[in-house]
Amino acid sequence: MVTYRESGVDFNLEEAAISALTSQIKNTLSFRKVITETGHFAALVKFGDKAIALSTDGVGSKILVAKMMDKYDTVGIDCVAMVVNDILCVGAEPIAMVDYLAVEKPDPKIALEIGKGLAEGAKQAKIAIIGGETASLPEIINDFDLAGTGIGIVDIDKVISGENIEEGDAVIGIESNGIHSNGLSLARKVFFDETNLKVDDPLPTDPDKTVGEELLKPTDIYVKPVMDILNSNINVHGLAHITGGGFLNLKRLKKGISYDINDLPEPHSIFKSISLEVTLEEMYKVFNMGIGFVVIVKEEDADKTINIIKKYKNAYKIGYALRDPQGKIRIKSFEESIIQY
Repeated sequence: MVTYRESGVDFNLEEAAISALTSQIKNTLSFRKVITETGHFAALVKFGDKAIALSTDGVGSKILVAKMMDKYDTVGIDCVAMVVNDILCVGAEPIAMVDYLAVEKPDPKIALEIGKGLAEGAKQAKIAIIGGETASLPEIINDFDLAGTGIGIVDIDKVISGENIEEGDAVIGIESNGIHSNGLSLARKVFFDETNLKVDDPLPTDPDKTVGEELLKPTDIYVKPVMDILNSNINVHGLAHITGGGFLNLKRLKKGISYDINDLPEPHSIFKSISLEVTLEEMYKVFNMGIGFVVIVKEEDADKTINIIKKYKNAYKIGYALRDPQGKIRIKSFEESIIQY
């Protein structure tokens, strides 16, 4: 069985590197009135009776799949999605973004295609892309890398940090459309190294879908359903973007809370195909497994929350919160086994 580490991504080493970096910059938090602590999905800086939310992210190794398919018009959507979905997690409305395109050598044709994706992502998220930077770095970059930084705004008294999560709260999952923009290093290793497939080959678990099309499918943007919920009278206790790390992302919200994820929908065929070469424990630790975003509300608000989301996407009550100082994540897999982190 293949692991994320064998594909070149070492979670433990990443955590050590992040810890080393943040140990040097954490004191800068005292220079301004910062509301959220390091480690949340987005940072918040107080600005009068408002807070400005900031988040930055990139497309990652999904770019290599785009290169394999010679198709670059969707990676810009991924870039926007990864940024704005994180901004939503503090209850903020995404407003604007700047992009950073680093290239080995400028290619106007590819740049045009990337721009189309950025414009489409901005349209879906209702944000303005107000500027950016393009850098030619021939000795540093192979092909190109794409990242973005976004800002959002929220009233101070409407910030959602996760601190209000209580035992018994319902965990509502919003469906993903596939792999999104996380875990692509592991997915590529499975398909292109272990099973020697090509991008135009069918998925092992679904012959009607090709490997390349499923890997390149752009990340869902959750601005519309989440903002609809935030603008309703529902008291939202927590929001989480399910990215790399899967449901372990819930641990970024409130300490002393565990989650029992016991009613997940059937995962997409892309995940079932990868799981032929990867253990389920690794799968649920790396991928979204069919749920791209989570909304945590009181049990009594669960049905109303789901009904709002269903105007845009499929949604399910997938579990509930538990008071537990160990902060565990318990997941019932699609094979009925219990996985705990």
